[in-house]
Amino acid sequence: MAARELLLLCVLVLQCVGVCGRPPRVRDPPGCGYQSCPATKPSMLNVHLVPHTHDDVGWLKTVDQYYYGGWNDIQHAGVQYILDSVVSELQKDPARRFIYVETAFFYRWWRRQDERTRSVVTQLVEQGRLEFVNGGWCMSDEASTHYSAVIDQMTLGLRFLNQTFGECGRPRVAWHIDPFGHAREHASMFAQMGYDGLFFGRLDYQDKTRRMKMKEMEMVWRASESLQPPTADLFTGVLPNGYNPPQGFCWDQSCSDAPVQDDPDLEDYNVDDLVDTFIKISYTQAETYKTNHIIMTMGSDFQYENAVPWYKNMDKLIHHVNAKQATGSKVNVLYSTPSCYLQELNLANATWPLKTDDFFPYADDAHDFWTGYFTSRPALKRYERLSNSFLQTCNQLEVLGGPRSTHGPFGEGNSDTLKRAMAVAQHHDAVSGTEKQHVANDYAKRLAIGSAHCQVLVSNSLAFLSGSERPRVFCENLNISVCPLTEGSRQFVLNVYNPLARPVSWSVHLPVNGTVYNVSDWDGTPVDNQVIPVSKATRDLRRDRGYAQFELVFRVQAPPVGFNTYTITRVQDSPAPAPPKPGAPPFIQNKYLRVTFDTQTGLLSGLSNLETKQSIKLTQNFYWYNASVGNSESLQTSGAYIFRPNSSTPNTISSKPEVTTLQNSVVQEVRQQFSPWVSQVVRLYTESKHLELEWTVGPVPVDDGVGKEVITRLDSSIETDGYFYTDSNGREILQRRKDYRPTWNLDQTEPIAGNYYPLNTRAFIKDEQSQLTVVTDRSQGVSSIYNGSLEIMVHRRLLRDDYRGVAEPLSEPGDYYDGLCVRGRLLLALTPPSAAADAHRPLGQEMVFQPTLSFQQGATNSTTQQFSGLSSALPPAVHVLTLSQWDQDSVLLRLEHQFERSESHAQSQTVTVSLQKMFSTLEVVGVSEMSLGANQWKEDIKRMEWKSNSSETPAPLREREGDPAPWEVTLHPMQIRTFLLRVRRK
Repeated sequence: MAARELLLLCVLVLQCVGVCGRPPRVRDPPGCGYQSCPATKPSMLNVHLVPHTHDDVGWLKTVDQYYYGGWNDIQHAGVQYILDSVVSELQKDPARRFIYVETAFFYRWWRRQDERTRSVVTQLVEQGRLEFVNGGWCMSDEASTHYSAVIDQMTLGLRFLNQTFGECGRPRVAWHIDPFGHAREHASMFAQMGYDGLFFGRLDYQDKTRRMKMKEMEMVWRASESLQPPTADLFTGVLPNGYNPPQGFCWDQSCSDAPVQDDPDLEDYNVDDLVDTFIKISYTQAETYKTNHIIMTMGSDFQYENAVPWYKNMDKLIHHVNAKQATGSKVNVLYSTPSCYLQELNLANATWPLKTDDFFPYADDAHDFWTGYFTSRPALKRYERLSNSFLQTCNQLEVLGGPRSTHGPFGEGNSDTLKRAMAVAQHHDAVSGTEKQHVANDYAKRLAIGSAHCQVLVSNSLAFLSGSERPRVFCENLNISVCPLTEGSRQFVLNVYNPLARPVSWSVHLPVNGTVYNVSDWDGTPVDNQVIPVSKATRDLRRDRGYAQFELVFRVQAPPVGFNTYTITRVQDSPAPAPPKPGAPPFIQNKYLRVTFDTQTGLLSGLSNLETKQSIKLTQNFYWYNASVGNSESLQTSGAYIFRPNSSTPNTISSKPEVTTLQNSVVQEVRQQFSPWVSQVVRLYTESKHLELEWTVGPVPVDDGVGKEVITRLDSSIETDGYFYTDSNGREILQRRKDYRPTWNLDQTEPIAGNYYPLNTRAFIKDEQSQLTVVTDRSQGVSSIYNGSLEIMVHRRLLRDDYRGVAEPLSEPGDYYDGLCVRGRLLLALTPPSAAADAHRPLGQEMVFQPTLSFQQGATNSTTQQFSGLSSALPPAVHVLTLSQWDQDSVLLRLEHQFERSESHAQSQTVTVSLQKMFSTLEVVGVSEMSLGANQWKEDIKRMEWKSNSSETPAPLREREGDPAPWEVTLHPMQIRTFLLRVRRK
């Protein structure tokens, strides 16, 4: 080679290194995952086209209607045809790619395919041409979901993909393109499941504007303040167009954009214009991102039912744009996937901004805050929470009862039906309450069918464990005093199963018609009980569904992961217990709490903790906001998604409710009737350290033509300075501040709706002396508008749609079609801030994983009346999050440290648990640790590493760090560890 040619070659190499930063990447050998990614061009702007479809697991149609393509007069959508068409088109060109998300739909489709189709699909997956992202049964809501249910639905979907396609079916990327705001806990869970990144579409419009300007659309999200980085660090990217294609480039059969017309001999030749427009769009988008790689989502809701126009036009776009490179263009377009795009960002070795808070609340315009769905469909939200609790009981008893649980004296039972129903219910248009009414009915129906199957399983298991095969009854309407067996029986047995890993004490109200009862524990010990009259509010609510005159009230106890048995015998039928006395007392009190009332108004006036000698002023009332129907400022209305009151001042329902009081040795109740449609019981049990508020709201009247958003507000003497605190999906606590966002300057345009946040299990306000905590029984919206206050939205009934696609107002009919009536509970606790977590975290867990009650007619014939599946209670910091049958000889176990770092002096310490000594009836003979999603062995998890602008340098965790022995498990604050146990019965 001549010296001049050698010099020229060296100059070119130096220029490439200097301009490109790294040499061109050589394509890896064919394979799935990152190995299957197409080659890119380092010296160019690489545009990653991601063909995708977003398939809601129910929304305007039910999940099955969407799958089959039924009810197309509502929305033209048929998921089975999408998968048929995409698989066909992918086979025509090895460069083509497609991603799929919702395993609930793919599972349905896969089951119907012949072996030839399955073989083709498997090959596409193994070549990385069909890639699964996210991988859960659905794309879950992030505001109204509890972390335990999210983990379950992700596990269900990931397990199916793993069993079907092996390692090539494992998603590398989380894909939450449609949820309406994003929770920090979700990012933490995705990171612990082994994902390398998360992409989402919806971001507050003010936040998005700032991030685009600062090139911070992609970041490292540090999603836990307790877990050691990078355990909960997750690379997170905001997609540029939500999840839609760039304007003018939608080629679905449902779109109206011009196709690529590239024959110059025909009319409407448009290639030059389309190519120039696309290149301009690409450069404009690149201005707001950090690297020479950008992503474009080529698809949208239920698209690709006919994949031909999409792929034919994308093929042409790629060809014609890339042909411009010959004349100097620096734009390179390619078929890609989110994981391949993520890999290029990782290879860029850039430093990314750090995010530590969450993405709530979400607004897409000045008066359009998506904070109404935090409360929408409150009855469905409660039913989902109850179903989750029952599923955990069902899972545990399937393990403890063994094979006889599924095939026992009461027939064939299974947990799979409820698992799938619960998984579907986590969808972002399910528990969120943002679906059409007939779809909400379908979600509830699925939960009911699943619960019925689990009732058989639970009955079989309890029959085996207790030795009693007498039929069992599950009374699902105890909250409105309906249970035919207890109402009509002179003697019956109550079984209380506790799914928590520590003993619990729980107060029950059983509908009865006798006036005096004997209640005895499993060993014959008498239990103090009282009979009280059923309230007028309850009689009005249940109507003709039950006829009990009274409620039998007593306190039950149950051992950890086990049951206790109570025998109840009616002694006499008269005389009737004394009715409640008119008026409010000056106070009600037990040895822990003193609750004062304003005897003139009948409202709460104060709360005192007698143990800690704390007292606060505390008032509570119900109000409603007038739902906006649009005004001159904005046409935006309140609807299933959007909360927009037409005034910042709510309407008081009553300043002086009708009040009656009853007091006995078990319970004290102050019953308040605020209006014909709002009532409440302020309840203090003798052995309770918290105050219970049982509210009943509805049917919300709308005859005046006004939609109403109903809240209850607690006003205290605590000095909050605009701060309050909420949980994130039931786990870690986030600080909130009125009219403030931690990472950007808020221009507050909706002073009420713009300050609402999701509340999953608890919220609190505090100052240096006192903390007032509210524990709720379902997900709701919460805010603190005034100093020292907490307001919780409990019900919504609206007369207008909010223009987000549902096309019907949120006005639920209820059982009798005069409007939905809802009953719920709030628990109030007052403690010093330093001691709050020790009491309130366990209380929140009790509300989520509550005991399961079942009944048998007559006297007990059980050979075992008390049972615990654990050898002893686990330490207070440890929660058994999952105990579920995996296969014939294996059990899936998740152990959780339920306290945050520095949250509790006593409980925020590392805890060690022995797996071999844990169970009373199971011997653990093998253990393997897995990812949180249970689709990878722990030692196989290798996540991408990212540099952030944090001053803290994360150090990778050592495997099984801190475990003193192979059979002993050490848990750090907020850590969840997942194990597959091989067991045999003792």
